[in-house]
Amino acid sequence: MLADGFDWDDGNRLKCSKHGVPIEDIEYVMRNAPLVAPDYAHSRHEDRYIAIGRSRHGRSVFVAFTYRHRNGHFLVRPISARYMHAKEIARHGRYQS
Repeated sequence: MLADGFDWDDGNRLKCSKHGVPIEDIEYVMRNAPLVAPDYAHSRHEDRYIAIGRSRHGRSVFVAFTYRHRNGHFLVRPISARYMHAKEIARHGRYQS
């Protein structure tokens, strides 16, 4: 992971947990060499990215995130996370369950 840690608050905790992905799994995905790409469709006010990786239990996970600078630290700020659908998993064969 190319960051010092994570930027969590009530807003992004709630949004990320809405789809049933625990915070521990999101952090695991981001720390374990996910496939990362820019998210140009959602990058109007800040640079956003998507990451695809596997949870601690081997499930394929999609994470939308941005980077933030806080108190001299470079942090990953997850915006949303969800488990991937079968079609998405098939499209990204590297992460098939």
